[in-house]
Amino acid sequence: MTNEKLRLSVAVPAGQRAFVAVVGLLFAVFGAVFVLLSLLADGMTRRMLGTDDPISSYQDGRDLPPELLPPELRDPSTTGLGAGRFIGLCGVPFALLGLYLVLRVLRTAAWLEGTRVTVRGALGARTVDLANADITAGTRTFRDADADAGPDHVHRVPTIVARDRVTGRTVTVPLRGAGLTTLPPHELRALADAMSAGRPTEGRDGDVHVLAGQVRTMAANPLGL
Repeated sequence: MTNEKLRLSVAVPAGQRAFVAVVGLLFAVFGAVFVLLSLLADGMTRRMLGTDDPISSYQDGRDLPPELLPPELRDPSTTGLGAGRFIGLCGVPFALLGLYLVLRVLRTAAWLEGTRVTVRGALGARTVDLANADITAGTRTFRDADADAGPDHVHRVPTIVARDRVTGRTVTVPLRGAGLTTLPPHELRALADAMSAGRPTEGRDGDVHVLAGQVRTMAANPLGL
């Protein structure tokens, strides 16, 4: 086993990455423009209606009688966002969603260094030592985006779920690569070796050895025939 960094083929394919990134940028730009236009419209409306009072602080109007001060200076609790500004807040979720989509497709990755696997998502990365973690089998379900709806186009991808016994940190590694039936054989063998390295063969650790053997079987039959 080597400690060299081995990238796992779990990233989104280049074509899908570009498409989702463009969609995410459109969402982000739309949300930001919507917020900006709403703020500008609110300011123009205030000026047209004469509600944008030039007295904006207590220092400017401290010599005036209280009844001549604008309501927000007489009673700060009456200050509000205004209708335009409140509507503009509706664009914030679109902007955040767009940024999240961009970060997710550009940052999603996984790699193996020795027995430590790292899975990076949109907002962070998690690392778990497979040799000492509790490991179970899992699945992810997805539907072909370009196929008609139906059970024949729903796929279940096997995964390994590793949970650090000390910190409780959990990572999920899909055993299917980007546009591939499974991860490449050398990546599957590396994962299996990391899972079983120095691990006892009794109890729940024995179950991990069985799971590692199944992963090696996948590596030996990449075509699934």
